[in-house]
Amino acid sequence: MKHSLKVGFSFGLTSGIITTLGLMVGLSSGTSSKLAVIGGILTIAIADASSDALGIHISEESENKHTTREIWESTLSTFICKFAIALTFLVPVLLLELTSAIVVSIVWGLSLLCIFSFGVAKNGKITPWKVVLEHLTIGLMVILAAHFVGNWIALTFG
Repeated sequence: MKHSLKVGFSFGLTSGIITTLGLMVGLSSGTSSKLAVIGGILTIAIADASSDALGIHISEESENKHTTREIWESTLSTFICKFAIALTFLVPVLLLELTSAIVVSIVWGLSLLCIFSFGVAKNGKITPWKVVLEHLTIGLMVILAAHFVGNWIALTFG
């Protein structure tokens, strides 16, 4: 895979999973509102995918070692991947009761993260279980932090 596409795909996928899950869990804990969670997912898919794509664009430009085409490939692949991954989390929210949708989304997101992390480790000739465990731990920490912040917001302002 070309470097520019790999940058966009790996960043978009990881950010799409972690950001969307964190937002979903936090909004669900704080509001128990399906509407708020759906709005959050759509906001992540549009605004945060755009923001991440611009961040990758500027980061790649600042390295002064990529062609204009490579920079735009990284930019567009980041946006497309983050947008698409975020939208996958809409499916359980639209089809299930909110609590069940959150559980299914966590399983879905962490499974994707594990599979991708395993592939990254294999490609880099690194011990897979260490990479998978590291990335899974970070993902779980974000989910737990978002849950507790959501609960705190509900108790403080609800």
